[in-house]
Amino acid sequence: MFARLLLILATTTLSTQFVSAADTHSGAAKISIVFDQPLPNVPGKSMKGVLVEYGPGGSSPAHIHPTSAFIYATVLEGAIRSKVNDDPEKTYRAGESFFERPGDRHGVSANASESEPARLLAVFVVDSNDNNLVTNIDP
Repeated sequence: MFARLLLILATTTLSTQFVSAADTHSGAAKISIVFDQPLPNVPGKSMKGVLVEYGPGGSSPAHIHPTSAFIYATVLEGAIRSKVNDDPEKTYRAGESFFERPGDRHGVSANASESEPARLLAVFVVDSNDNNLVTNIDP
């Protein structure tokens, strides 16, 4: 049910705010905020939906998120290779999900295919004033 709600949210949002305007065909990820709503019952916190689109062979640099962020990600299309902290790299396919805790290091985030696109929806529960959702780091 939750995954279905997230999919509907991602596909029906009429306006998007770009975090990065990278072309998905250049190998970089295209990242768009598709939802940003303060949580009325948790003062100072917001839920932010981020659509990440990878072209064939595309990837994101190693990165971290705000220390306040808990993230739940669902693969919407294709397959995503992911490595968080010292855990082994894993491939998630459409319909599968993973999460990141506050302070986690996302060392690998990439399209598992060299010929097909991939998309994921990352839902952040984060401090409302945290607007920089991704900070690149050295691998």
